[in-house]
Amino acid sequence: MSTAVSIAQKNLHSKGFLDLEVDPTLDLFEEIEKLKKEKNAIILAHYYQESEIQDIADYIGDSLGLSQKAAKTDADIIVFAGVHFMAETAKMLSPEKKVLLPDLKAGCSLADSCPPHLFRKFKERHPDAVVVSYINCTAELKTLTDICCTSTNAVQVIESIPEDKQIIFAPDKNLGAYLQKKTGRDLILWNGTCMVHEIFSHEKITKLRQRHPNAEFIAHPECEAHILEEADFIGSTTGLLNYSRDSDATEFIVATEVGILHQMEKASPDKTFIPAPPNNTCACNECPHMKRNTLEKLYLCMKHEEPEIILEDWIIEQGVKSINRMLEISDRAGLGLKPQDALD
Repeated sequence: MSTAVSIAQKNLHSKGFLDLEVDPTLDLFEEIEKLKKEKNAIILAHYYQESEIQDIADYIGDSLGLSQKAAKTDADIIVFAGVHFMAETAKMLSPEKKVLLPDLKAGCSLADSCPPHLFRKFKERHPDAVVVSYINCTAELKTLTDICCTSTNAVQVIESIPEDKQIIFAPDKNLGAYLQKKTGRDLILWNGTCMVHEIFSHEKITKLRQRHPNAEFIAHPECEAHILEEADFIGSTTGLLNYSRDSDATEFIVATEVGILHQMEKASPDKTFIPAPPNNTCACNECPHMKRNTLEKLYLCMKHEEPEIILEDWIIEQGVKSINRMLEISDRAGLGLKPQDALD
């Protein structure tokens, strides 16, 4: 082992990634493909990743699809190009596999908004309530959860719970408010939000729609209620992608993280996709955590098989139950994997 690698490994947890120089002449796409074959590894990438990472991935999807793929894969190594809670979910579903994350500091503002020790006290105030947690939460919070959900299957999860049962919904209050409206259920909401979906400007979107009168406005349910009220369609990242592909409209204003536009443009090259503007001049419709992962970090992570996601046995044993219940409900609702999507 070289001195540089030894130093990088020593500094891994403080930096979050292997801080090594990468030969600029390397064809990283070619090298990553070689590593996938050599190590029997699979790359799972969220829609919000940089476009070049999406292009090298074996599967691109939203939280539900990625969770299902992680559970079904025969690969020895799962490389998760996403954020920390997603890689944790993959490890919980496949504890015998090595799960890698290019940058350990690729976190999630929504997951961070619900610390488990505070949520435990909140839960104790409602001892008879069923806890439904959005999958965008930490592994430890999943141990305090009865059923996980994603934006794809949240309605089905809520509707699977008897009407005489109280429901705590965490951590996203915006998704929770949307579910209350959609299902008619009275939910006890944790006060958490996603920094990206909180930042969209109603005023700027209104002006944008005036400039593009034929554009459809589509939004993710993590957005605030006043944004969702204006939307022509509300759906998960996969739902937004499918809708934009199938709609007769040729212009779309899209209120979610801008990474999804890459797949939208690939699926519908003849259509125009406009990111919904934030309420200031920064690139706040980009998730800084998702964008921590780079092609160079992905290559180094696969080459050295670090950083690796390690979870304590009790967290896996207790937390995976909520994920499995979610997947069971998804399958019953027809939201499971199709045969042609299964991994080799």
